[in-house]
Amino acid sequence: MKAAILENIDSPLTVADVELTDLSFGQVLVKVLASGICGAQLLEIGGHKGNAKFVPHLLGHEGCGIVEDVGVGVTRVKKGDKVVMHWRKGEGIESDFPSYVYKGKTIKSGKITTFSEYSIVSENRVTAVPQDTPNELCALLGCGLSTALGTINEEAELKFGESIMIVGAGGLGVNLIKAAKLASAYPIIAIDIHDHKKEVALQLGAHLFINAQKENIADALQKAFGIREVDVVVETSGNKTAVESTLPLLAGSGRYIMVGQPKPGESIEHVNAHHMFGGEGKMIKATQGGQFSPSKDIPRYVRLHKAGILNIDNVITHRITLSEINDAIDLVRNGQASRILIEMA
Repeated sequence: MKAAILENIDSPLTVADVELTDLSFGQVLVKVLASGICGAQLLEIGGHKGNAKFVPHLLGHEGCGIVEDVGVGVTRVKKGDKVVMHWRKGEGIESDFPSYVYKGKTIKSGKITTFSEYSIVSENRVTAVPQDTPNELCALLGCGLSTALGTINEEAELKFGESIMIVGAGGLGVNLIKAAKLASAYPIIAIDIHDHKKEVALQLGAHLFINAQKENIADALQKAFGIREVDVVVETSGNKTAVESTLPLLAGSGRYIMVGQPKPGESIEHVNAHHMFGGEGKMIKATQGGQFSPSKDIPRYVRLHKAGILNIDNVITHRITLSEINDAIDLVRNGQASRILIEMA
């Protein structure tokens, strides 16, 4: 099978032949139909996810596929099932790390990978969905969309009519805008440094787009809505400057949710921190995938989509083949894309 392999840190991926091995206890063989590209893969490529000592290995953690075979002990899915492939643990067995053969040598890989034509996955990283569930919806539910919905619903506990600022209008940010609209937030403010993201952000439901390199955010809020602070801030970039400039804009009882991960060794300075003690007390929280529970949440998200309540229009900006993956990663790295979908077929 063809797979994209990280052979060296901070280097392009290699698309080459990789051999499958026999399934172990609790493992599932999935024919991958589609995969999203998450910003977390940029951290992996840079060696910032604790993976530098484990190259070569496979990447990808949000996908859609068909179960080809199951190992001993697997009961949650069966051959022929359509599944969402997700990095968050769901119900089922937590298997050992899968093995592949690359260039004649056995290599280990993550308990879910999706940048390949086939993938050996731990049972608790796949959730069955109806066969008519669109491939792109399944891929988005593996991370981007489900993380956004969980962050808004579980972590931020966004109330009707509360204001929200989403820092970073990339692949995760656009899903957060959609989730905030679904929760009836007002106003929804999108922050980015790329003007070309304005149109998509507004189409998805943002009420205001601010280019933080060209405008003062507080002044723009005052001019547009007569406010200088917001109830919820969700920061997706992990950028030091972005965090430092938006934290003071949090309301007195606001919630600041950090989804983006700062670079290892990087510090964030909180100047004039006395404002944190205004109002009823502000909260800063780092989240892991919005705490979404795949086995519980994915079925209800699929039902919402089928009912026409949750749509994914305008979220995917590029569709590529596996051979084009390095070009796609450059688009993500340079802020030129929202969500990119790799279509294996």
